[in-house]
Amino acid sequence: MDCEDMQMIISEEPNLSERKEGGKRGRKPGRKASNEKIDIRAKLERSRQSARECRARKKLRYQYLEELVADREKAVLALRAELERYRLWSSELSEGRIPNGFQQLLEETGFVKQEIVV
Repeated sequence: MDCEDMQMIISEEPNLSERKEGGKRGRKPGRKASNEKIDIRAKLERSRQSARECRARKKLRYQYLEELVADREKAVLALRAELERYRLWSSELSEGRIPNGFQQLLEETGFVKQEIVV
């Protein structure tokens, strides 16, 4: 680029110091519209209603989570009882005895076919 091209580019750029007063963005300090004063009460009421709804949603979420935890705890207790039953059966089988309910379990799972007496 030569010197003339540079001068043309500089002359084409707008002068930043020549700004319009109304060209600034955003809210102007100290200027409130009359409708804003009226809407303050409505805005506060909407905020209160939103807070009420938020608390209600939070309460429902906690109730759901508490029920979920209670269901999982019941499932854990049932699985522990089943595990203990299997441990007892295992110890009885290792001693050569057939534990109560073991034959029924084998029949339910299909390991032993039921004999049909005619």
